[in-house]
Amino acid sequence: MDTSVHSNFHALGLSEAILQDLAAAGFSSPTPIQEQAIPPALAGRDVIGCAQTGTGKTAAFVIPMVERLAALPKGQPQALILAPTRELALQTLTTIEKLGRSRRISATVIVGGADMQAQVRGLRQRPEILVATPGRLLDHMWSGNILLSSIKMLVLDEADRMLDMGFAPQINQILDALPEERQTLLFSATLPTDLARLVQASVNNPVRVMVAPSATTADGITQAIHHISHDAKGDLLLSLLGSDKDTALVFTRTKHRADRLGRMLGSAGHRVAVLHGDRSLSQRRAALEGFKRGTFRVLVATDIAARGIDVANIGHVINFDLPNCPEDYVHRIGRTARMKTTGRATSFVTREDHQQLQDIERLLGHAVPLAPGSSAPAPASYVRAGGVRRNGQTSAGPSRSGVGRHRPHYGSAQPARSAHH
Repeated sequence: MDTSVHSNFHALGLSEAILQDLAAAGFSSPTPIQEQAIPPALAGRDVIGCAQTGTGKTAAFVIPMVERLAALPKGQPQALILAPTRELALQTLTTIEKLGRSRRISATVIVGGADMQAQVRGLRQRPEILVATPGRLLDHMWSGNILLSSIKMLVLDEADRMLDMGFAPQINQILDALPEERQTLLFSATLPTDLARLVQASVNNPVRVMVAPSATTADGITQAIHHISHDAKGDLLLSLLGSDKDTALVFTRTKHRADRLGRMLGSAGHRVAVLHGDRSLSQRRAALEGFKRGTFRVLVATDIAARGIDVANIGHVINFDLPNCPEDYVHRIGRTARMKTTGRATSFVTREDHQQLQDIERLLGHAVPLAPGSSAPAPASYVRAGGVRRNGQTSAGPSRSGVGRHRPHYGSAQPARSAHH
């Protein structure tokens, strides 16, 4: 066993079995979120964890879950992990398989876009952990395939994103079906105001673990913006991709534009894959795996599909379209500079995007600098509320007014988007 892993993780009170699995999986030392969340979770406390993406939060709940479930009887589901997208659910399953091997903890994934009967067969294996998206989990509950009465642990992963996607009504129904006596771990990259009601409904006297302020971006990310017309975006994207050999994740606002960009980049000779909600599960897995292995240098994706991407060493995140929700900007650029590495985040800003950029800068608390060679827009129309100017010399104040207006409120009647996304 790697003695450094043994020493660093041993201080958290972990068993020899999981220390061996951590070493085999390449974990060298606990990250801040792991160091702070694992001990109270091991002790059975409810935990609210706020950490930016790429900080190791999946292991922060999988490790104590595996340790606690090892002491419970086998043969029925004891833990439920809810995730906003099937990609994130599949990534979580991979982590469980690595860290639950020695303790013989099994899991199955219940997500949209996959065969229901295959999932029923997985449930018949009586796994200890269910990893699910809310919509498909409810499908199985309504069909009588899943009972949640035996659940002892609940994880709400990326809770802010689940609310963004309109899953509040589904989460309400799932919470109602769970035993009141349970442990709940809630993780979120941001803490918007509409998360408060979910917290109140799901956790009891929680330990709060805040390893980074809400909306903090990783130190290793170099951010820049280009002011540009719609028509010039394609040429600028090709220029950026031609200027280096970094892997690149390109975000678009629509599935149609993602497909169009994928065709354009492929015609230009780039190794490219496309990821969005209309792709089948097998197509999405092939795109992700190919991007991880380096088969594809460029991945073009929409927000919902890309939320679960956990790929090391993405060199460049390019916002071909700015997101409508400012918190999504934080999640997008968090795909690079993960685990203390460095990376770039470049955003294309048209005249129609000025309000979105203003909301993003208010959330960040500072202006995003101009990219080298990019010129500022017409000055009279672009001096910003709060003093943010496009030359970046002054920055927006910390006000969050107006931020998050696109989010559905928890408990609202807004219908959820399909879990297939």
